Amino acid sequence: MAVIEGEKVSDIKRLEDIARGIRIDILKMLAEAGSGHTGGSLSATDIVTALYFHKMRHNPKDPAWKERDRFILSKGHAAPLLYAVLARSGYFDPSLLSTLRRLGSPLQGHPNSKSLPGIEVSTGSLGQGLSVASGICLGLRLNNIPARVYCLLGDGETQEGQVWEAAMTAAHYGLDNLCAIVDNNGLQIDGPVEEIMRVSPMNDKWRAFGWNVIEIDGHDMAAILSALDEAEKIKGRPTVIIAHTIKGKGVSFFEGRVEYHGKAPTSDELKRALKELGE
Repeated sequence: MAVIEGEKVSDIKRLEDIARGIRIDILKMLAEAGSGHTGGSLSATDIVTALYFHKMRHNPKDPAWKERDRFILSKGHAAPLLYAVLARSGYFDPSLLSTLRRLGSPLQGHPNSKSLPGIEVSTGSLGQGLSVASGICLGLRLNNIPARVYCLLGDGETQEGQVWEAAMTAAHYGLDNLCAIVDNNGLQIDGPVEEIMRVSPMNDKWRAFGWNVIEIDGHDMAAILSALDEAEKIKGRPTVIIAHTIKGKGVSFFEGRVEYHGKAPTSDELKRALKELGE
């Protein structure tokens, strides 16, 4: 666990409270839609909360601000998480959250950059996000724009070959404005990641590809902030944060359950979940 001193303690509590509210938003959206991805949205909530409400430079009133930090949700099926964060950040009216996955809604099952402010890239076809993030980093460097790019991947997603092509590219060009984050929750739609296609030892793989590697508890807010700060100080190579998380984190009967990878809560489950989250 990272040690955070003095005034930062109150910021940790603030971020934890925001993350709890975002989990509530996610579950309400999914229950209303009757479909969507519960487990992976909840597992990455603390990470994305830390990015948008602490680390990243961004402006909801000017989503196209050139010097903004960029966030790429490579695991695009966790769109409910991104939508909840963007709404709470002020990118659009939170009332839109109840339209998730409806015909004509800008909140589609996977993020669409053409329909909603704050979405940098349309994602959902797994394995592509890190390539896009690397290209953006190169463009920022060529244009002398001092912005950073954060790319969130799933651990199962790292079974995709394109992830490692992008990893080679980012290291070759020394993209120190790139920070990848692996939501390492151990489960994918078909079962445990290590049984479907083993990705361990993940640390060694990324190091072999030339990356700086940081390993953390992905639900320890202090550790998340510390890792993001450390990543920003690394020069000459990209950084990956391997965040050990729990699928369905925050609701006891969703945690570690592979069946909730792509299953929305029922109305009864929603009531129980909201009670656990203290709404």
